[in-house]
Amino acid sequence: MRLGNRGPIRFLTDGTLHPDIREAYSRCGFYVFTGVIDAGECAELEADLKDIMSRLPEDIRAKVDAQGRPAIGSGCKAPTVQWVRPLSDPLGGTQKANGRHPAKMIEPEAPQGSPEHVVQLILGALQFSPAFLRLYAHPELLRVAAAINGEDFVPFNEAIWMKHAGLGGSVAWHQDGTTHWDSPDLDEGTHGFNFMGQLYGCTPANGVWVVPGSHRVGKVDIKAWVESAGSDRLPDAVPLVCAPGDVAICNRQAVHGSFANTSPDPRVTFNFGFHRRRSVLGAQGGGIHNVPITYDDDRIDRRAGVIALGIAARKAHRPEEAAFDYQPYSSRQAGITYSPEAFSTLSDYNLLDLGI
Repeated sequence: MRLGNRGPIRFLTDGTLHPDIREAYSRCGFYVFTGVIDAGECAELEADLKDIMSRLPEDIRAKVDAQGRPAIGSGCKAPTVQWVRPLSDPLGGTQKANGRHPAKMIEPEAPQGSPEHVVQLILGALQFSPAFLRLYAHPELLRVAAAINGEDFVPFNEAIWMKHAGLGGSVAWHQDGTTHWDSPDLDEGTHGFNFMGQLYGCTPANGVWVVPGSHRVGKVDIKAWVESAGSDRLPDAVPLVCAPGDVAICNRQAVHGSFANTSPDPRVTFNFGFHRRRSVLGAQGGGIHNVPITYDDDRIDRRAGVIALGIAARKAHRPEEAAFDYQPYSSRQAGITYSPEAFSTLSDYNLLDLGI
């Protein structure tokens, strides 16, 4: 709380992001924007979440939900629903995700009678939630994205993270970026950032922890840090503490992770990230979010169209609100309308995710 990186989104009279926010975000690598998602929007997100939960596969091997219907994600080619054993760390100390989680977190014993697996992550989540698609186009958040990554900013990916009360697994310490660590142009913003919209808020027990300033030092030897600490609790790390409706922004180069959620409080985070266009154009994807491929103008433009669709969806739902003007689609936005048919075009959209 003493870091000075918390408060409402603020802009100067000329529309630029307040310099105090820019300074604190640059210094710490994360910032908690308070009160961004109003109560009505939180209720809409929760309603969609409950619908998604009712349509999840009955278990990790099932293709149908508890009512025998085709489960959410069962018809998708791209990854969607990801499971974890209760209170486990499925990535730490393994070569999964390009080995970017090199040290294992402590795995508490799961309570007696726990399910074999619980859902931890839903990828490509915009295709399952109109409310999330509208949040994705929140005009103040997109203004922040433009301020940090330039007016031609581009998407990364979107997901819903679930930390079930008393069951949620951990995410071992890591840095998100994978492709540009050896670039001569590497700086603190090269690998972009994630917004983390909190439905129920988050605590030190169930939330993400970040090592302030670690986004500015390049590739970190995380395994050595953990060995030096003598445990999975890095002494310089601090928790993201948020109230319902807060949205944290976290630099993807910052060392961050989360512990197994042994607390009685669930966490649900609507996660969506953005990049600088120049970081993505001509880069080859890191192979974590999709098959390695070089990102060209056409792929970037097609993936960025989701932002334009989100803006149309939010404008239709909140016509009184000033919509964000997304420069790459500014001349085309008027021709993009939202409808159930338009929403259906999002099926498998995350095959085009721009992971670097």
